[in-house]
Amino acid sequence: MESNIFFVPLILFMLFVAPVWVVMHYRTLGKKQGGLTEDEHQKIAELEALAEKMEDRIRTLESILDAETPDWRKRYE
Repeated sequence: MESNIFFVPLILFMLFVAPVWVVMHYRTLGKKQGGLTEDEHQKIAELEALAEKMEDRIRTLESILDAETPDWRKRYE
């Protein structure tokens, strides 16, 4: 009868606590590895495309300024 004192809590632990513990353990390990999600990859790609557009626009503006006012860079350095 006294062996049941330890056996019942052990069974309850194995049925309820241990599975939750294992799931939470591996979930935190996954977060620690810090891989990017698909959504984050997509946002990075969008930002890269916007940066390329902005770079093209700046080059265009600089070429227009170079044609109209060749010494504009000297004034703003």
